[in-house]
Amino acid sequence: MSPKRPQETPTLFAAAGLDHDAPHPLPDRLRPRALSDVVGQDHILGPDGALTRMLETRTLGSLVFWGPPGTGKTTVARLLADATDLHFEQISAVFS
Repeated sequence: MSPKRPQETPTLFAAAGLDHDAPHPLPDRLRPRALSDVVGQDHILGPDGALTRMLETRTLGSLVFWGPPGTGKTTVARLLADATDLHFEQISAVFS
């Protein structure tokens, strides 16, 4: 695992290049801020979840999240990077 680069996790608001004082988009305001705030992903983040076990044993490797839009793939990836101090590189198949 390579060390995380010291940078703030980008938000939808920051990525859009909008004025910081403007109202934040709803998805940005509702985005979970911690892994414990993620809802509906107990199969991977619950007490017996695969990612929970990886975090507990510090064996988190490269991961590819796949699924429909709005299911929390990017949010979970960012939160995992924050929880482990690892670098997060966002790649979209749509734009690749």
